[in-house]
Amino acid sequence: MHDIWNPWHGCVKCSEGCENCYMYFLDRVRGHDGAEIYKTKTGFDYPLQRDRRGRYRVQSGEQIRVCMTSDFFLEQADAWRPDAWEIMRQRPDVSFFLLTKRPGRVRDHLPPGWGSGWENIFFNVTCENQRRADERIPLLLDLPFRHKGIMCAPFIGPVRIGQYLESGQIEQVICGGENYDGSRPCDFDWVKALRAECVRYGVTFCFIETGSVFIKDGRRYHLPDKRVQSEMAHKSGMYYPGRPLQFRLTGAFGLPLTEEERYQPHFRPHCAACGSKPICNGCADCGKCERG
Repeated sequence: MHDIWNPWHGCVKCSEGCENCYMYFLDRVRGHDGAEIYKTKTGFDYPLQRDRRGRYRVQSGEQIRVCMTSDFFLEQADAWRPDAWEIMRQRPDVSFFLLTKRPGRVRDHLPPGWGSGWENIFFNVTCENQRRADERIPLLLDLPFRHKGIMCAPFIGPVRIGQYLESGQIEQVICGGENYDGSRPCDFDWVKALRAECVRYGVTFCFIETGSVFIKDGRRYHLPDKRVQSEMAHKSGMYYPGRPLQFRLTGAFGLPLTEEERYQPHFRPHCAACGSKPICNGCADCGKCERG
């Protein structure tokens, strides 16, 4: 996928949401151990890579999700992180979506000259249940980032976050159910309650997928197909566009990117029914759709 940058791979489980980690599952299917942590060889400098015409593969205005097969603030990655920060500093025209379950480690591992944060960094914490929400969101609110969000995924228990949304610092909340081995249920009542809090405070809310086990109106549904999960999330009508997320990205000579300079995503017809479309970079033209 063109919107993911994994400078390192592998992780250490640290909370309830890690129990059925999708990365561990997929690595196991491939005969690998998800607990093996290593710096990626060909992907570490992905945001700086160029195509045959000398253009960046990651285009100006794109949002790139970082460390989707690890945690950016993983202790075992401390030696590699300074170089990753430097890569993000060199691409002020791209926004980087950071997600962590380790906000307690963040302050001591910010780059030199950080100040109140960089405009192109969107910092998010995972809150899979109320315990982790109450543990991580106060740390999130206390950290120096210009853009902050919350991801309730895997959504394995009801979460109330109104007291934190009231701060006005949270720009987006994403939620989605659990997949693969041992998936725990996601209840639609939890989704609706979370959305209602976001609507109250004008915060963008995106329900991206039901998960493999979904409870609605007391009935339990088994949905192993991730495309179906995403379509059901879209049909639920839960998406709420709150206050616009505005990243003041800059290009050459520090000048703000114009609309003409920004990447314009394009989508396939079936993307219209995808729960993730509001937060997606668009089609990567990888050909998988044609291959079925």
